[in-house]
Amino acid sequence: MKNKRYIIVGNSIAGVSCIEGIRKIDKNGEICVFSDEEYFNYSRPLISYYLAGSLKENQLNFKDKQFYKSNKVKLFLNTKCEKIDFKRKILYTKSGNFEFDYLFLGTGGKPIIPKIKGIENVKEGIFTFMKLKDVKKLKKYIEKEKKVKNVTILGGGLIGLKCAEGLLGRNIPLVIVELADRLLPNTFDFIASEIIENKLKEKNCEIIKKNTIEKIISKDGILKEVILKDGKKIKTDILIIAVGVYPNTELIEGTEIEKNKGIIVDEFMRTNINFVFAGGDVCESKEFDNNRSVIAIWPRASRQGKIAGINMAGGEKKYEGMFLMNSVELIGIPTISFGITNPENEKEYEILKKIDYEKKIYKKIVIKENKIVGGIFLRDIERAGIIIGLTKNKVDVQVIKKSLINDKFGLLYLPENYRKHIVKGEGIEV
Repeated sequence: MKNKRYIIVGNSIAGVSCIEGIRKIDKNGEICVFSDEEYFNYSRPLISYYLAGSLKENQLNFKDKQFYKSNKVKLFLNTKCEKIDFKRKILYTKSGNFEFDYLFLGTGGKPIIPKIKGIENVKEGIFTFMKLKDVKKLKKYIEKEKKVKNVTILGGGLIGLKCAEGLLGRNIPLVIVELADRLLPNTFDFIASEIIENKLKEKNCEIIKKNTIEKIISKDGILKEVILKDGKKIKTDILIIAVGVYPNTELIEGTEIEKNKGIIVDEFMRTNINFVFAGGDVCESKEFDNNRSVIAIWPRASRQGKIAGINMAGGEKKYEGMFLMNSVELIGIPTISFGITNPENEKEYEILKKIDYEKKIYKKIVIKENKIVGGIFLRDIERAGIIIGLTKNKVDVQVIKKSLINDKFGLLYLPENYRKHIVKGEGIEV
């Protein structure tokens, strides 16, 4: 029997997980992986530590080079994929043309660059913070200039705060400008945001909320100043744009592949073409709430890549959806937030809270109809995995409701039938 030919476009966590999924079923099929980056892989959640200097470049890899060799993968780095002929099943690249039987698209996301007056005149001083090459450019610029007195970050979401963490590790004063009324507005409430904000202020970081950059001033192509919507002027040597990402669907534009916000996939991670799959930040899938969404988080990309690979190789595994979740350390504070964290109409929900401002500990659990639908954990995150498991499995928590934010809450508090499910079933995923 002829071996199958698999092509994977993208070598981040979705693409690497796709390799693992394929090899779980098919040990001998030909796998080719293409990446437009020159690095064989790296963990994007760690790039802020590389910027700070606490991790070296060789410590960012989540798989070593042996992984590709042992899985019999042909890896093409620094190779841009230019076009796909879906009828003839050919991928066109600068390195040549490649035929395939199955194709996985894991092209990730691209940074959103807002239209700001004067941005087109700047040749030096503006950066994004998504890929390792972005961070290396920023790091090189800082080390070259050596007199960077201040940096402005546009965006107080996860990307902006991780960038801030890296820069503060280099003792560079910062200003964060956020359009919303709090930091991390998509996943944090006011209390969680305030705790992180106060920690940032301790580190010589100014926070400006309910505002944005309206104009950029440069001289001879070099960034000098930004002017906010309210007229406030901020002298700055560097501007980091971190307002969000959007799916990188460039490769399938004008083709028969269906897309909305991202490439549309079914529960098997299959597109409208039955031999083409997609996963990660580029894809739009049905999630935990039964709505189609693009959720740009590492665990989702990993899971979707693995499921796609299994199904490409002839298996049959469904993606059951995830909720918006972040598990990340911010300015030395471990945080986990998931699901509905800041409901608009609180009367429809029951909300449990526990706060210790001095220790920067915060727990919040959001309940609707006796089922957990969201939560926030700052610093004390040890039992967050159990809470997430209860949420995912839609367990009725009426009997144990009062114990959920208890410091001693654990497996023994759970209903007996659910404890058996954890021991015998798949267990809890964090």
